[in-house]
Amino acid sequence: MRIGNLSDRLTVFTESGAVDVQKASHGRFGPDPQSVYGRWDEFVEWAGQGIGTADASAFAREDLGAPAPRPTQVFGIGANYRAHADEARLETPEFPVVFTKFPTSITGPVGDVVLSGPKVDWEAELVVVIGRLARNVATEDAWGHVAGLTVGQDLSDRTEQMKNQMPQWSLGKSFPGFSPMGPWLVTPDELADPDDLQISCTVNGTQMQFASTSALLFSVPALIAELSAKLPLLPGDVIFTGTPGGVGATRKPPVYLKAGDELVTTVEGVGELRQRFVAA
Repeated sequence: MRIGNLSDRLTVFTESGAVDVQKASHGRFGPDPQSVYGRWDEFVEWAGQGIGTADASAFAREDLGAPAPRPTQVFGIGANYRAHADEARLETPEFPVVFTKFPTSITGPVGDVVLSGPKVDWEAELVVVIGRLARNVATEDAWGHVAGLTVGQDLSDRTEQMKNQMPQWSLGKSFPGFSPMGPWLVTPDELADPDDLQISCTVNGTQMQFASTSALLFSVPALIAELSAKLPLLPGDVIFTGTPGGVGATRKPPVYLKAGDELVTTVEGVGELRQRFVAA
């Protein structure tokens, strides 16, 4: 199943087009995309009975929003691919490196992003959305707490991130528009192997990153187990799982996003993001 946010309304996307959930459920579920995660089991049961497509309609990608637009908690994971840890000259972490991206930075899968400065970098990421409360969850049970997967970009202002002796990861990654997600949420059962998905990004058609999520140092289940051992993961919470090697800051010379650039981010079986950058 693919669910998401079309013009701020909870929507199921089928081969026939977009189905408005409030209308299809005769008001059983409201229009708010974020609220469905608090009723995830009920929603999955309803959807499993068959979603009528008679009212399915065509839609414009520009009208898609983030599938989890207002999460209570947003977790970022740093140095979670060996290639990225190596290029950043970081030791391979023994435990997940965790930071946050503030929710006001979340935006949809298509649109313009205002550059915050001269050193804005890309970070393609697989993003997890929690569907069931997770607390002290075992690794082998973790996928059962996942609503689905989406594509994300952990856009990063390297000047802001590194301007102090202690890095400002959360602030440097939380400017408006710096957490695009989408195009929709894909439930794990739709994927042959949700632990092994190709992930990539291009800038103006040139490939910058390419990897498989099977190379994650801490897999999706491992991250959920580790995080839920420390605090509850709430329905609708978001986890950016980390970026592969190939970011701009570590290139020689460094390469950063500039006005007019188009960044396309893709995760196999999920879809793509498409951001264009504009000057402040």
